[in-house]
Amino acid sequence: MRSLLYMLTVVSVIGLAFWAYRENYTTQEALGETQQLQTQIGQARNRIAMLRAEWAYLNRPDRLRDLADLNFERLQLLPMRPEQFGRIEQVSYPPLNGEGIDGIIEVSNQEGL
Repeated sequence: MRSLLYMLTVVSVIGLAFWAYRENYTTQEALGETQQLQTQIGQARNRIAMLRAEWAYLNRPDRLRDLADLNFERLQLLPMRPEQFGRIEQVSYPPLNGEGIDGIIEVSNQEGL
């Protein structure tokens, strides 16, 4: 009986050792993948920062003005002037006196809901 108990103990220890060994490698693989993803995220953030800086550099007003001047014949772009904007008096607002609503609007109170 004792030898059977010893054998079961040895088999269970070997089984647990195999399980721990396999879990260790699974964990190491997951950590490696996580590290690769963190590296990719860092590289993507660097690319985004570089693209934002490049966008800001390319959209400088003096550069755009020079480009518009160089391509005037083809694009016909003119600088914006204050006269091109409308005045507040020109904006049509909806009537304030409630025109457009025909009759009385009834609201029912449904207490059961």
